[in-house]
Amino acid sequence: MTTDPDRTTRHRTIAIDNTRIFYRESGPPDAPVLLLPHGYPCSSFQYRHLMPALADRWRTVAPDFPGFGYSDTPEDFAYDFDGYAGFLERFTAALGPDHYALYLHDYGSQIGLRLAIRAPQRIAALIIQNGDIYEDQLGPKYAALLAYWQDPTPERREALAAAVSEEGFRDEFIGEVADRLVERISPDLWRLSWPLQQSPRRREIMVRLMEGLRGNLAWFPRYQAYLRRHRPPALIAWGPQDGYMPEGAARAYLRDLPEAELHLLDGGHWALETNLGEMVALIRGFLGRVHAPASG
Repeated sequence: MTTDPDRTTRHRTIAIDNTRIFYRESGPPDAPVLLLPHGYPCSSFQYRHLMPALADRWRTVAPDFPGFGYSDTPEDFAYDFDGYAGFLERFTAALGPDHYALYLHDYGSQIGLRLAIRAPQRIAALIIQNGDIYEDQLGPKYAALLAYWQDPTPERREALAAAVSEEGFRDEFIGEVADRLVERISPDLWRLSWPLQQSPRRREIMVRLMEGLRGNLAWFPRYQAYLRRHRPPALIAWGPQDGYMPEGAARAYLRDLPEAELHLLDGGHWALETNLGEMVALIRGFLGRVHAPASG
């Protein structure tokens, strides 16, 4: 008699640098690990469907970053991409995995690649989903940010701040995909995220991260150099209906990872909402080839 695998997602907290961190975890504790850093304006909630779909063979771990979701917002934390990469390094050290696959999406791609640069020997594989690192392929939705970076007036900063709102969150999730896909995207994504992020302190953190993207452009060549040097196995699964990260941003990865698998989906930035079945099949197949549990 066989028993079905336990696909339960467990909701936990851990103290990292005296900061209470909320995280989700699924799968056997001794299984190969997939680390899931989240993007803007979400939290570990964005992985709620993917995690149980992999939990029979992989241990999936998704933290809420400081200042996001259910984690604390400490006064002495560096709320920038380097600060979050350092946090992610300490978080993984506390949980124990010394070798893991890494999901790169949205801001999580910037943070995750900085983590990979710090400890390339720990990276078993990359799953790259709508995370841009090629300046020449930035999409048209970057226009407001580019204008602000070139001339950072108070009025333009206020326009960035205005996007940190429930309506702005809604636009991030459904503003670009085809109408027929909108009904696949749960309004919980913005209606539940916004109450957690609407404090003045958290709103300011999010605006500063937008401002910090300018400095992050200087990291793009470093991310690319890491990929060229280490050539980690990579799956690129991309939703081209994305004003920040269109199809060209996906294809650009092949410059530095010519052996990577590239799959363009009929969806947008939030492919785990609109294309979950395809994503699960691609990820399971890929991890089964490059980051599989030990047999027997």
